[in-house]
Amino acid sequence: MIAEVRNLVKRYPSFELSEVSFCLDSGRITGFIGRNGAGKTTTIKAMLNLIHLDGGTVSFFGKPLAGNEAEIKKLIGYSTGTVSWYPRKKIRDIVDIVKRFYETWDEEIYRRYLDLFGLDETKTPLELSEGMKVKLNLLLALSHRCKVLILDEPTSGLDPFSRNEILEIFSKLKKEGVSVFFSTHIISDIEKCADDIVYISKGKIGAAMPLEDFVHQYSREGESLEDTMLRLEGGAFHA
Repeated sequence: MIAEVRNLVKRYPSFELSEVSFCLDSGRITGFIGRNGAGKTTTIKAMLNLIHLDGGTVSFFGKPLAGNEAEIKKLIGYSTGTVSWYPRKKIRDIVDIVKRFYETWDEEIYRRYLDLFGLDETKTPLELSEGMKVKLNLLLALSHRCKVLILDEPTSGLDPFSRNEILEIFSKLKKEGVSVFFSTHIISDIEKCADDIVYISKGKIGAAMPLEDFVHQYSREGESLEDTMLRLEGGAFHA
């Protein structure tokens, strides 16, 4: 087990994350699914100590995040769907700043993904399309040889070809023992690459299990995963 989320609680005036628990294993891809507003982003922020929790614990590599945050975060790659910082700095200048924080920064890996993603170091984020911004953020997350990759809607804004390209990268990282955890509302992406699924609905975990077990337990004959999710969100899960 590479990460453990246990009984997370976060209360807002109009929303509550309630007793959220699940685990991540090395060398597996976990899809985090649920409708908009279900609690996916809040959970990811809680996993990275980006918000103050009202309860629960997060551990990585057998160590609690509390008290070991600096050490642990060097082994985590994190990416949101867009880049919103340093919009007018050239990519190479952004990279020069970011890589100072990681002793494990790998220039060869960086160059490989830079070429694969077709990014021009002389451009600024402001000059990039939404899809290329996603690739830039992912590039920075991958280039320091992380052991866990945590991604919030990483394929959002990408065309189908680029989405498949990203999913293929996930599969390669899995073979290298990296744990990939990504939220998405694009169910077909989960079907293509996920080993495990964590389903959240209204701030609570509805299921956390291998994808094939989820399909066996919840899908009806002839249903796609998307059909199953639509039915569950319609109330079947809670019935």
